[in-house]
Formats: sequence, structure tokens, C-alpha cells
Amino acid sequence: MKKLTTTIFFLLCVLASFAQDAVIKKLQQESLRQPKRNIPDTGRKAWKAGIVFALNIGQGSQSNWAAGGDDFSFTASTANNLFAYYKKGKHSWDNTLDINFGYINTTSLGSRKNDDRFDLLSKYGYRLNNKLNLSTLGNFRSQFLKGYTYPGNVKTFASEFMAPAYLIASQGLDYKPTKSLSIFLSPLTSRWVFVNDSVLSAKGEYGVEKGKKATSQTGAFATIGYQQSFNKILSYKTRIDLFSNYKLEPKNVDMFITNTLTAKVAKIIAFSWNVDLIYDDDVTLFGENNNSPGLQFKSVIGVGLQVRI
Repeated sequence: MKKLTTTIFFLLCVLASFAQDAVIKKLQQESLRQPKRNIPDTGRKAWKAGIVFALNIGQGSQSNWAAGGDDFSFTASTANNLFAYYKKGKHSWDNTLDINFGYINTTSLGSRKNDDRFDLLSKYGYRLNNKLNLSTLGNFRSQFLKGYTYPGNVKTFASEFMAPAYLIASQGLDYKPTKSLSIFLSPLTSRWVFVNDSVLSAKGEYGVEKGKKATSQTGAFATIGYQQSFNKILSYKTRIDLFSNYKLEPKNVDMFITNTLTAKVAKIIAFSWNVDLIYDDDVTLFGENNNSPGLQFKSVIGVGLQVRI
């Protein structure tokens, strides 16, 4: 019996030794194994926010210049883009606020603004698949200060804050084939046009009835957004809004297009070119008699400070 006990104890020691060797070998293998590089970041932030600020200033002067021109000119323009993006699970919420303002002063023309716009866009999306979202979109666009047109070099009051202003509420599908491109389509959209100025509303400007300060429209809406950095220097951003009013001349599609081309010259110095195109069938300030719609075009070029926060 004693021999049997000794034998069993010996066998247990041998087995324990083998087991200990196996554990040691496993620990050695674990210590030599390369760490995984693509470990998901569980602490990734759902919000991403920032601002891109740009300021361009130019000045010119001359005296006894045979070729002619203004004795003095000064221009200043600023373009600011604020953004806040949220993404978690199947939910996303994109918010942008674009603020543009430009001022020009010359000896012959005096002082006037040559750019004035703020544009707030908010879009919530629920992911249906990797490229398609069910989305709700809201957009509000207007300007800050009084604006004038100059037909025949005659200063004519044309706009101010909330005159006009555009508010859009839309439900549709948002197709995102790539990170740079978004195509939103809605067959049923509500748009409100505000003219909160007695002089302009009395004329029935911007599609409101004479004496009224707002009108509502129902139609189809589409917006295409594209933003791409081609390299560390050159980047491009565009947005195209299209609206067809079911109630009045649906074939005459209102169009709003904004383009920004940016080239970094130095760390905080950049060249920028902003081009805006607008066609609104209700804006009848153009033509020979200043009573017909027309394509509005604006181009602002500058080199100056650009800071991204």
C-alpha cells in the first residue's frame, strides 16, 4: 500500500511538472506575440466640431496715374464655416453654419457690401444601410445688413435682415456613396419665404403677396454636397440646392449653388475663390425694366489668413 501511495504521488508530481512546463511555455508565447494594431477604440467621441476662419484684406491707391482708375480702394472679406457632426450607431446629425461678409470702398463708388450671407443647415439621419440614410433636413438662409442694387448707377434698396429669408423643412433619403459626396432627395418639402420689411413687402418682392411678409410653398427638393481635399494644399467644397414649387410654375426650378476653392500658400495663409450662383423665379429685379428673374452671379477672390480650429 505504501509503495502504491508513493507511486501515485510520484506520478502526480510528474504530471504537475508537465503542466507547469506547459503553462510556462504558454506564458512565453504570449509575451512574444505581437500586439494587435486594429483594436477598436471604445472611447471614440461621438461629436466632432470646429471652425474654419478666413480673412482677406486688400488696398490700393494712386495719384496722377495716366491710365486712370480710382485714387483709393479698399476691400475686406471674411468667410467662416462652423461645423458640428454627431455619429453613433445608426444615428447621425450634421450641422454647419456658413457666414460670409465682404466690404468694398472706392473713390468712385463709395462704400458698399459685396458679400453678405449666413446659411444654417442641419440634417439628422438614420442609417438604412452603408450608403443610404432616412433623413430630416432643415435649412435657414438670410443676410445681416441692408443691401442695394445699382441699376443705371442709381442706389435702390433691395434687401435686409429677414428680407428675404428662406426656411426649408424636408424629409427624404440621403445617399452617400463616398465620404465626400452626399445626395439628398425629397418629393415633398415645405419652404417659407419671409420679407420682414414694409417697403419690400408692399412691392410684393421675392414672391410674397403685396402687403404680406411671408408665404409658404410646397414642392420637391434636392441638395448635393461635395467636399474633397485633393492633397495638403488644394481643397474644394460645393453645395447645390434645387427646389420646384408645385403651386406655381413647377418647371421653373429655383437654384442655389455655392463653390469654394482653397489653396494653402503657407501654414495660415491661403488663396480662396468663392463663386455663388442663384436663380429664383420669384426674384424679379433684373432685365431692362427691372421686373424679370435672372441668373445671379457672384465671385470673390482673395489671399489672406485662414485658421482651422
